[in-house]
Amino acid sequence: QLQASGGGLVQAGGSLRLSCAASGFTLDNYVIGWFRQAPGKEREFVAAISRGGGSTYHADSVKGRFTISRDKAKNTVYLQMNSLKPEDTAVYYCAAGSNWPAVTYDYWGQGTQVTVSS
Repeated sequence: QLQASGGGLVQAGGSLRLSCAASGFTLDNYVIGWFRQAPGKEREFVAAISRGGGSTYHADSVKGRFTISRDKAKNTVYLQMNSLKPEDTAVYYCAAGSNWPAVTYDYWGQGTQVTVSS
């Protein structure tokens, strides 16, 4: 089971760090992706990290502001979000999958709400 946490309310320009934790399996064995969905919009890819963390990919909309990383010892994947903008407001989800870079995501966690005020 995956669980995303760390969301909250922050002012524009601020930072948040989201965590994706797992119970029952080892995250390092999977590609982990972050996605977001804003009200009335389709789900959007944000970032992904390969098994072992050797490769990452970030959507153009967040490149240079967000960073995905792993902590193998804590069985956790993080999404560090800096320079947040109101358009980053969404529910953020983490997912686990395979076949980097053409990833198929098999497991999805519950989301965490991120709200950025202007």
